[in-house]
Amino acid sequence: MKAKKQSSRNSGVVAQKQDRNSSEFEAKSGQRKLSGQTLHGLHGLGPQTKAIHGGEPNRCGVNGPVATEIIRSSTFTFSNTEEMKEWAEGKNKAYIYTRYGNPTLSVAEKKIAALEGAEAAVVSASGMAAISSSLLAVLHSGDELISTAQLYGGTYRLMRDVFPNMGITVHHVQPDLCGIEKRVNARTKALYIETPTNPTLRLVDTEKAIEFAKKHKLVALIDNTFATPVLQNPIRLGYDMVVHSATKALAGHSDIIAGVSVGSQEWMDKVRQMIIYLGGSMDPGAAYLLIRGIKTVGVRVERQCENATAVATFLEKHPKVERVHYPGLKSHPSHELAKKQMRGFGSMLAFDMKGGLPAARRFCDRVRLFLLAASLGGVESLVILPIYSSHYNMSDEELKRAGVSPGTVRVSMGLEDKEDLIEDLKQALE
Repeated sequence: MKAKKQSSRNSGVVAQKQDRNSSEFEAKSGQRKLSGQTLHGLHGLGPQTKAIHGGEPNRCGVNGPVATEIIRSSTFTFSNTEEMKEWAEGKNKAYIYTRYGNPTLSVAEKKIAALEGAEAAVVSASGMAAISSSLLAVLHSGDELISTAQLYGGTYRLMRDVFPNMGITVHHVQPDLCGIEKRVNARTKALYIETPTNPTLRLVDTEKAIEFAKKHKLVALIDNTFATPVLQNPIRLGYDMVVHSATKALAGHSDIIAGVSVGSQEWMDKVRQMIIYLGGSMDPGAAYLLIRGIKTVGVRVERQCENATAVATFLEKHPKVERVHYPGLKSHPSHELAKKQMRGFGSMLAFDMKGGLPAARRFCDRVRLFLLAASLGGVESLVILPIYSSHYNMSDEELKRAGVSPGTVRVSMGLEDKEDLIEDLKQALE
């Protein structure tokens, strides 16, 4: 595939910085006026519109495919050695090898960047590839990181088990950020938060966190997997990078493993280099499924939020349930904060069973519609025990800091009819 130079009339458009091969979604006569920008860079459209049209090539004209093409090529051609020389010197952004970039991956990246309101994005082979590559784009030996303690277990174990061997020190704080000023010093380089948290759905005040990061000139990173770009957009607040396990709500069908980092072009260039160096690149087939899944993320999240509210309300009244963790409930400690900084309460919830682990295991063994499986964000409703999945291999003290008890059950809401889901819960709790 020969690299094509983009027209100079599109200079300044973010898409121009990505690659020369991918086409732009431009304004046509009779279409909504786009002010000369690509849809990727436009902020005036709604999230579901961006999910469908963002990042896509020009699909107007005769014989144009509506669906995104899958470019299953590991390598790409040059027309002459001069073009190859220019690529080596960084003077063009031609595709050369799929680990460095691929047209199908570029569509996914531009689409997610549009959803988050960012300049650029880099997709990866998994959520952990995105998280680790983003953090390693910032941190070096001797640096220190401040992070909330309530994290996805894989992220927590990366910080606990791997970073110390690389000379990186991590200091943890609770979601309320209490005592965070005491954790910062001259070696502190970044702040990493996750909100809502996994699995107890506590919220971090995103405005308070970014104010702290800016005050101390820290790079601010946030895991937006649980909230999704549909419910919150941290880039608008000034966060440098947003990461997702795109396996979850973005793809939405439990059929791929994927990750993405989103931010400025400058930061995404650094993240891409880490992806290239460490090999965490996405497969074009997975990118196609991610693109297809993103197109329905808005309607899926809306239905999942509705189901989560109904299920959380039912569980809160059940005599065998000790506590329900869902920010949509007034009883949740982060309820008011969720109302302030999110556009919905999300598709995830958790609850603690009276009777601890034996009761929680009995419940999970009895569900019929709910599937006993890890992960989240898909069309099927799932239940899992965090101590046997995301938070395995943690001490009692670590579980306590994470807000996880042996009787905690995490629930990922799907798209089934809420009445059927509640009936399944009733019989499983009998």
